[in-house]
Amino acid sequence: MRVAPDTVPPFAARRAAIAAALAAQDVDALVVSDLINVRYLSGFTGSNAAVLIWRDHPAGDRIATDGRYTEQVAEQSPDLAVVGARDTVGALVAEAGRSGRSVRVGFEADAVTVAVFGELCTAVESTAVTLVPLRGTVQTLREVKDAGETALVEAACRIGDDALAALIERGAIAPGRTEREVARELEWEMYARGAAAIAFETIVATGANSAIPHHRPTTAVLADGDFVKIDFGAVVAGYHSDMTRTLVLGESAAWQREIYEIVRQAQAAGCAALVPGAALAEVDAAAREVIVAAGYGEQYVHGLGHGVGLQIHEAPGIGSAARGTLRDGAIVTVEPGIYLPGRGGVRIEDTLVVSDAGPRSLTSAPRALRIL
Repeated sequence: MRVAPDTVPPFAARRAAIAAALAAQDVDALVVSDLINVRYLSGFTGSNAAVLIWRDHPAGDRIATDGRYTEQVAEQSPDLAVVGARDTVGALVAEAGRSGRSVRVGFEADAVTVAVFGELCTAVESTAVTLVPLRGTVQTLREVKDAGETALVEAACRIGDDALAALIERGAIAPGRTEREVARELEWEMYARGAAAIAFETIVATGANSAIPHHRPTTAVLADGDFVKIDFGAVVAGYHSDMTRTLVLGESAAWQREIYEIVRQAQAAGCAALVPGAALAEVDAAAREVIVAAGYGEQYVHGLGHGVGLQIHEAPGIGSAARGTLRDGAIVTVEPGIYLPGRGGVRIEDTLVVSDAGPRSLTSAPRALRIL
């Protein structure tokens, strides 16, 4: 899919934001090695890379990768000087050590293995570099999406909406088909509409399987009277979508209509609670209290939602034990559910943008119970 010029991410501005954050953490530079964060800060999508960001010397910012990616890095990260190295993290720490002054260099402690840490320690021998473990520096910046990122997530959501609508319209979700057949057909519909990839293995869960939150599709056959829970997403230019809809085949039973309506009300309450500054745990509570009040609290077994962007699950997490608050511009899911083992379950999930003007859903498939 071609990306419009106004959706090209501002990599230099993002690196500048990281540089500003380093002052508060009392470090002079940061070596970024998590490949998702590398992509976010440089545009580079290869399998081996790291980025060096200076707090007060942006001209010294570097990207390191090996010879396999010489042309790719020049195309995707033209504004960064390139350090050629297989050991990218060690090479950039050594580069920082050549500054000729005492420097404190942060590294992503949640992305570096013990083996790589050993290489870092070797790289700074005989230098004036002090290594400082940091966590979440880039992930915190990634919580708030810019207009270009939001446009890409919205494009991915639109692909998912259209793909599901196409399956429903031609009767592809029907008794006699298997979970696996429906899942693969939905995935190919997303590819046909421009998805670069699927966001995760599509969940199609029929009958009693719909009570398993993350069921993997099998050869189980869809039948009249079944709930069919479908959780799926597309990827556009690295950005993900996420949506769940629960359908009924044939005639619905009273118990199915009951729990579906409870989940629908809980989801509406959770969406309404998406206000900048709201405590994450309180957003979860807004939806959870609806389900608890209806007597199904023990059958709601997961958190309310999560951030979506370059990863299908990223900060912030929205759950009963979550800390922190929602930020204006975050993109999150709201996905409450009720799961009755041996019978069936319901989940309704949308991807929304948090805004002072009120939450905006990027997914648009109907939320009312659909009987096929």
